[in-house]
This record gives sequence, structure tokens and C-alpha cells, in this order.
Amino acid sequence: MRRNIIINDPKESVSIKELEKRTDIKAERIKRLLTLPDLTKKENSPVKILFDQIINLPMFKDFDLVDFPRIVTVEQCFDLLNMPKDHPARKETDTYYLDATNILRTHTTAFWPFYLKDPEVLARLEKDGEIKALAPGIVYRKDEIDRSHYPAFHQIDGLLICKKDKKIITQEDLKDVQMDLAKGIFGQNIESKFIPDEFPYTLESLEMDIMFNGDWMEVNGAGLVHPQCLKNFGLDPEIYNGWAFGFGDRLAMIKMEIPDIRILWSDDPRITNQFKDINSKYKEVSKYPETSRDISFIIDKNINLNNYYEIVRDFVPMTKSSRILDGKAVGTENFVPMIEEVKLLDEYEDEEKFGKDKKSYTFRIVYRSPERTLTNEEINKIQEKIRDKTKEDLKAVLR
Repeated sequence: MRRNIIINDPKESVSIKELEKRTDIKAERIKRLLTLPDLTKKENSPVKILFDQIINLPMFKDFDLVDFPRIVTVEQCFDLLNMPKDHPARKETDTYYLDATNILRTHTTAFWPFYLKDPEVLARLEKDGEIKALAPGIVYRKDEIDRSHYPAFHQIDGLLICKKDKKIITQEDLKDVQMDLAKGIFGQNIESKFIPDEFPYTLESLEMDIMFNGDWMEVNGAGLVHPQCLKNFGLDPEIYNGWAFGFGDRLAMIKMEIPDIRILWSDDPRITNQFKDINSKYKEVSKYPETSRDISFIIDKNINLNNYYEIVRDFVPMTKSSRILDGKAVGTENFVPMIEEVKLLDEYEDEEKFGKDKKSYTFRIVYRSPERTLTNEEINKIQEKIRDKTKEDLKAVLR
């Protein structure tokens, strides 16, 4: 029987209260991200439609549904999941750190430490010899700015742990799970292939690709639960084994032909009313014009470019939609940013011209809303703020 397990951590409330007291730029960025809704819980969201499709597959009918804190510890997100100390995901250029201990969760696999330390869950494992769960939710990661990336996105993770005397789990079991997932989204008649992959928390891992609209496309990743992870949660790998899988909201974009990740965040009814079920297809509301602005600057070559993308996001307000309601124009704030993409056009070094360890970059910032036409006046104001902050924060020489 399925159980809905909501795991609250009092430490998260403490962290949020401390965060609210802060006014530094890092805190402001995190506070802004925490205001975003979890689209796995929002009706008419393509993300919820996709994940509900998976959750309601017959093979998952008895799986627990787990909701866990958005703020987790480094130990919960990385250490207990066997993530190497030098893994890129641990860097502050990739992950949002509240402090040295607490971060915004970067993947839904971080539900393992909460689920596998729950006394009731462990009691069931001992009694029934098996536990299994799904954890959909919003996650956060610093990244570039384009039509496929956003600092908040969504994943769903699945986990099954059982005693070996009940079942020895093999890679063939992984393939069965991955195939059922793919068929649940894309239909029964799919062409597929499996590619060896690696994750810190699984062994014998596989990426599954399917042929979709003439191209091979990654559907999900899965693996056998790593023995070290079992040990980290007090489970003897001589007695227990398991499998795990995960995938993200990009599949909703592909399945429903959504060209821009910002559309997932729109509250415009012209957009949201299009999504009724897993077979819904997005039709462009209108092709609003793009406007681009270039910026060139010289900075220390060791600066990670994610620092620049964060600056750009600081000065990109969410668009204000305007629609007719009862004969009147109504404006609504939503979560669709005005920048479509930040393209790196050029980068080069010239020690004689720029100095030692310096590098020149040229970016093109593409402004376009999927909901309305932007004005040159508002774009110019934002661009000027970006230029000033780039100079201030990155010690950049603007060109």
C-alpha cells in the first residue's frame, strides 16, 4: 500500500529564519529561488502531468511518495551518497550554499538519507524485507542561461531496497524498470538502447536512450545501489541490495514539444490551458521579437563563468504578463525571466594586451519573453545594471 511520507526537518525552518535576516547578494539569490513553486505539485503544469504519469504506472502503485526538505546538509546531499570530495557538484560555482553546512538540494537522490533513516521505513524493511519509494520535487543548481537551463528545475527519483534472500537484483532488473518508464511516457512501440554510465551512488549503471522524432534521446539513468551507500545508512550489503533511477523535467519538454524551459514556469492561461494530459503538445502563443545586446569584458581567467550568469540573473525581473479579463487588461507577476539566452561569442587571452592571467570574453544577451513584447527602454536599463555589476563584482574591465 502506498504511503505519502512528508519529512519535515526543524533545521530547515531555522536556516530559513537565519536567511531572512541576511541582505547579502548570495542570500538574496537563495531567497528568490525559494519563492519559486514546486511544479510537481502545480495543476496543469507539464511537469506534474509527466511525473503523475510515472507515479500512476502499475509497477509503482505500492511505492511510497516522499516529500523532503529543500534545504539539506552537505552530508545528506553529497557525503552519504558517496560523492567524492573533489566532485564538481560540491563547488560553490555549481551549488547554492547557505553556509558551510547547508545547501539547496541539487538532486532528488538526496531523499535517501531522510527515507532510509526513518524508523517506520526501517521497521517495514525488517518486517517485509523490502521498501520502495518515489521522490519528485524541485532542485537547484547554478548553470548557464539558455532555453534548456534554469537554476531551479525538477527531478523524480525512484528507489527499491530489499533483502537478498527475497531477490538478488541484477542489471536486467534495471533494464526492465527503465523500459517500463520509457513506455509509460512514450508508448509501447519504442526503439531503445542502453549505454554504460557512472554515478557515485550506484554500480552497473545504465543510461537508457530511445529513438524519438528521428534522434536518439536520453530518457533516464539507473543503477544498482552502491554497497558503500548501504553501509552509510546502516544496511549490510551482504544482506541488502537495491536499484535506483532518476530523470528530470526535460522529458516533459521533449514529450510535449516545449522549446523553452521558461514556458514551464508560465502562468499565462494561453499557455497553461494547453496542457491537459501526457499527449498534449505545445503550440506557440505568438512569436515575440528578440532583442540582443553584446557585452565584452576582461577578467581573471580563473573566474568560473557561472559567476557571471548569476549576475545576469540578479537583474532580470520576471516578466509581467498582460491579459484581458472581464474586458480589462490585467497584469500578473509570474516566474518567466526576460532573458532567453546568454551566448558566449568569443574568448581569448593576450598577455601583452590584457596582462597575466587575464582573459577577454564577449557575450550576447538575448532578451525575449514568450508572453509579450519587451521594450527597448526596459532592456537598456537592465543591460546597464548588468554592465555595472559585472565591473563591480568580477573586477572586470569593460570593453
